[in-house]
Amino acid sequence: MTTDQLIHQIKIKKSFLCIGLDVDLNKIPVHLLKEEDPIFAFNKTIIDATHHLCVAYKPNTAFYEAYGIKGWQALEKTINYLNENHPDIFTIADAKRGDIGNTSTMYAKAFFEDLEFDSVTVAPYMGKDSVEPFLAFENKHTILLALTSNQGALDFQTKKIENQELYKKVLETSKTWKNSKNLMYVVGATKAEYLADIRQIIPDSFLLVPGVGAQGGNLNDVCKYGMNNYIGLLINSSRGIIYASNDNDFAEAAASKAKELQEQMALELNRHL
Repeated sequence: MTTDQLIHQIKIKKSFLCIGLDVDLNKIPVHLLKEEDPIFAFNKTIIDATHHLCVAYKPNTAFYEAYGIKGWQALEKTINYLNENHPDIFTIADAKRGDIGNTSTMYAKAFFEDLEFDSVTVAPYMGKDSVEPFLAFENKHTILLALTSNQGALDFQTKKIENQELYKKVLETSKTWKNSKNLMYVVGATKAEYLADIRQIIPDSFLLVPGVGAQGGNLNDVCKYGMNNYIGLLINSSRGIIYASNDNDFAEAAASKAKELQEQMALELNRHL
């Protein structure tokens, strides 16, 4: 999916919601555990109930790798289901990869060619040659970790080097990499006060913003400081939507929570655009 296609979907659905498919078998409804593939059964039901309210889904690969080959097969079924039935949905492999060049190339092939995701999250710590192999894929997006929402983010990301915060150095340097037009960035919703400075450096890029909902991020603040002329935001909610209920009504409850966010986003779009 190209950026223009993503923007088009946001305008059609009046939503820039991304739903995180982080499946924990200890949290899903008990009756699904009787299914041949409980993870895929859960994902399919969530997708069927919410696809009209969101523009992206983001499986965190750790929640699939933890269950071995069966978990990986469930991930493959999930992405295939999305690509076959909802090709207008932007897909994100939240894998946080990043390694030396030839290894990154193989990671990129795994997610872009084999699984056919639209994008993958990548850690920039190893620098240019660990990220550019992902950027080489046409119409695929690399989502760089910039300023994350976890408590430990302040250990390194906001430390100053030559009087500049490290995360700002990452943003500025990444713009010089080959095919940097294919970059998006992760900025946590709990760091909304930093968004104005971030937009000074990357005014046109899309930001993937986790942390709204269960982690306490505020949607209004994120939109106030982070939205640009191209919308430029994908707001992720995972637990707050997919685990809204662990009973038989889990799909309806998830759709209700997604609808609440979508309606708020429609108001923000009307206000800013």
